[in-house]
Amino acid sequence: MAERIGGLADISARYDVILCDVWGVLHNGIDPFPFAGMALSAARGAGAMVVLVTNSPRPRPGVETQLGAIGVLDTAYDSIITSGDVTRRLIAEGPRKVFLLGPERDLPLLDGLDIERVGEAEAESIVCTGFFDDETETPEDYRDMLTAWRDRKVPLICANPDLVVERGERLIPCAGAMAALYAELGGETRIAGKPHRPIYEAALAEAKALRGDFDQARVLAIGDGMPTDVRGALSAGFDLLYISDGIHAGEYAQGGRTDEAAMHAYFEREQVSPTWWMPRLA
Repeated sequence: MAERIGGLADISARYDVILCDVWGVLHNGIDPFPFAGMALSAARGAGAMVVLVTNSPRPRPGVETQLGAIGVLDTAYDSIITSGDVTRRLIAEGPRKVFLLGPERDLPLLDGLDIERVGEAEAESIVCTGFFDDETETPEDYRDMLTAWRDRKVPLICANPDLVVERGERLIPCAGAMAALYAELGGETRIAGKPHRPIYEAALAEAKALRGDFDQARVLAIGDGMPTDVRGALSAGFDLLYISDGIHAGEYAQGGRTDEAAMHAYFEREQVSPTWWMPRLA
């Protein structure tokens, strides 16, 4: 059973490297969780290296800008690895004629790549970063479009494997939900972000480049997403600190508080065993 801790400082001395999720742990898309940034800053001060590992489709510079705009402490991390960073390799390896399925703000994902941006009918690959309007749309709004691509055997490269994300007090669908529907329809999906190994390999390589060699038994992952953060970290063999007040709180919260027995029943249903847990990183 996951052990409840009072704060990151209770366990940080056990770890040399911390791989921390961003959305849902450090902020909710609108406001920062200030104690989370303070906790990571303190862990760095005590000797740990912190690499933020996020399924954002934006390459690192865009995420750094976003974190600063939201108000996340820049002392909370040493480096950032994004799903966008590792997805660029998949895009570069794929067919050149690309359709971007997502908002225009995600265009930096394609910058500098030897590809041609085309319309949906000409596309030989789809790069999905999300929805054109994630405030109002769901994957079902794209079923006809996805079915046409499936019939042409067009691969879909998913730049953000998250199914949903917190935005303030709401849950907003992400590109991972689109990829899930495409796979359900029989389409080919290509994914490098969490829970898949490429993003963790990139994060470990970044930590090694900055710190030097370390024992992977002294790596801690922190996250709130079951299909991404939890399964990815545990599959990679890392200890995991689960943040219970994240996107799955509805599975076990009672009166706004985590019901520990219900949460462990949820873990059992999902067949996972986090090492530690706390409601919010602090």
